[in-house]
Amino acid sequence: MDKLDAMRMFVRVVESGSFSQAARDLNISQPTVSKQLAALEARLGIQLLQRNSRVLAVTPAGQDYYEATLGILQDIDLIEERVTEGQSAPAGLIRVSVSPAFGRMFIIPKLAEFRDHFPDVAIEMEVSGRHVDLIEEGIDVAIRIGRLSDSALIARHIGDMRMITLASRSYLARHGTPQNLDELGQHHCISYVYKGDIMGWGFLVNGEQTTFDAKGAFRTNDAEHVRGAVLAGLGIAHHASWLFTRELASGEVTRILNAYAPPPYPINAVTSAGRRMPSRVRHFIDFLAAICAGQPELKIADD
Repeated sequence: MDKLDAMRMFVRVVESGSFSQAARDLNISQPTVSKQLAALEARLGIQLLQRNSRVLAVTPAGQDYYEATLGILQDIDLIEERVTEGQSAPAGLIRVSVSPAFGRMFIIPKLAEFRDHFPDVAIEMEVSGRHVDLIEEGIDVAIRIGRLSDSALIARHIGDMRMITLASRSYLARHGTPQNLDELGQHHCISYVYKGDIMGWGFLVNGEQTTFDAKGAFRTNDAEHVRGAVLAGLGIAHHASWLFTRELASGEVTRILNAYAPPPYPINAVTSAGRRMPSRVRHFIDFLAAICAGQPELKIADD
């Protein structure tokens, strides 16, 4: 293994905090990672990492080496991209973090088109409802919804998510349609759970944002289970309109309480602020933006 490969391996170990995770990211064996990093330390004559059975810590010398190495690797990548720009197509792996429902409904059906344009680019999807650490988990781009507070991220606004309140036609026929939030409190609600907490429902009342605490006999941490519960007539939900596009059009579900609807939430494609963005990632973000622009329930709202 040459010096550059060893440097890339060291950077990935530091960022992932794990030999095994770095090995998976680099598609090599864990013993190979351990052996090569030991050889790197021997060549440098310094200890870069402190290892024990529970934790992997970077030494002060290792931190200095990491920061210098990261800059060198980014400069090399940038030089190579500039030299080959216009001569070769984007290539390599893009690791994407996306929620299960969004990926299945909107990205997967369009991936063949992206691959037609960029056949040398491979896509790996990290499917999860949680907010992953982009650097630690080696993610190139993630889709995040809502206002961002993390200054370590660069965001591109690619779409908007509209939160609506809705129920199946059969549920409303049996239980009636609430006309205000007081009446909503008398109904069965389907709640969404995030990190163990039931998420409140945001509404606008007389121009002021308010949160409604939904109560009900069914709750879940998965968007598609919310959708299934609505279609089964279990109650009223407050969720993204894009999850019910076909059912809203067919009349199987009905949107209610429109007068209290909150403003849309921005959909952002985020990348790490401390990293140069490869051309393949830029093209993929353009692809995501085009997907949102082509969907009425995802496109950026008019001001």
